[in-house]
Amino acid sequence: MKSGLKGKTIVITGGSSGIGAAAARELSGRGANVVITGRSDQTKQLAREIGCEYHLVDYADLNSVREFAENLLEKHPKIDVLVNNVGGVFADRMTTKEGNEMTFQVNHLAGFMLTLLLKERLEKSFAMVINTSSMANVMGKIKLKDFQNEKSYSSMKAYGRAKLMNILHAMEVVNRFQGVKAGSFHPGVVSTGFAREGGFFAKLFYNTPLKTLFMISPEKGADTLIWMVTNPDKWKTGEYYYKRKPGKKNSQISDKLAWKLWERSEKLVNLAMTKKVDQ
Repeated sequence: MKSGLKGKTIVITGGSSGIGAAAARELSGRGANVVITGRSDQTKQLAREIGCEYHLVDYADLNSVREFAENLLEKHPKIDVLVNNVGGVFADRMTTKEGNEMTFQVNHLAGFMLTLLLKERLEKSFAMVINTSSMANVMGKIKLKDFQNEKSYSSMKAYGRAKLMNILHAMEVVNRFQGVKAGSFHPGVVSTGFAREGGFFAKLFYNTPLKTLFMISPEKGADTLIWMVTNPDKWKTGEYYYKRKPGKKNSQISDKLAWKLWERSEKLVNLAMTKKVDQ
């Protein structure tokens, strides 16, 4: 067993399959105390296989995310790494029970909420926050007057916009959290089932034999993530990486936009939490 992470607590959301599962296996094998989330029996099966803690969490339900945060705070006095890895593509515009557009909430807002709820614990632990973004960020465009894709919806544009938000979120964590290092990365075009709810072209690319021609394995996709976790001194906080090097970013990215996104997201999270209290 490779050593170096013994005693470290690493939380990987969306850790039951794909690059999340590959990273969980590798980091657990290096001695880390890994915590994974998922929505299916795969989560329990992987946890049993590698001997890690698991939680069933639905990112389409912010109450579920809050309960997960409460469980983490109760069980773990120290959280060394939080990997916000949950993602998905949705063919049609749908809304969550909180009224948020599904792509926006699942890919950004729920992870934003989890990070915010864990803020004090992450600061106390001098933790790292790592967001799984995508090269799709370059085709995303955040429109503050159409924040939740109400006027026009395209599954891949909505996904690209959310992946852009992942980069901006990590940038702003650096500014708002004390002693916390944060970054984001593109894993590559990985052979996973994440696009099973996407549109025709996403399904064609990800869920047919075509994927064997263009895609890499989850293990290769997890490489940059594992590198960031195990080599914190080799990457710059707030940066976005691909193949262990700074990746191509959307021209819209700026500190000002990161700040505006945070303010909007925080209002939506606080609204959801207020509604929960009132129920």
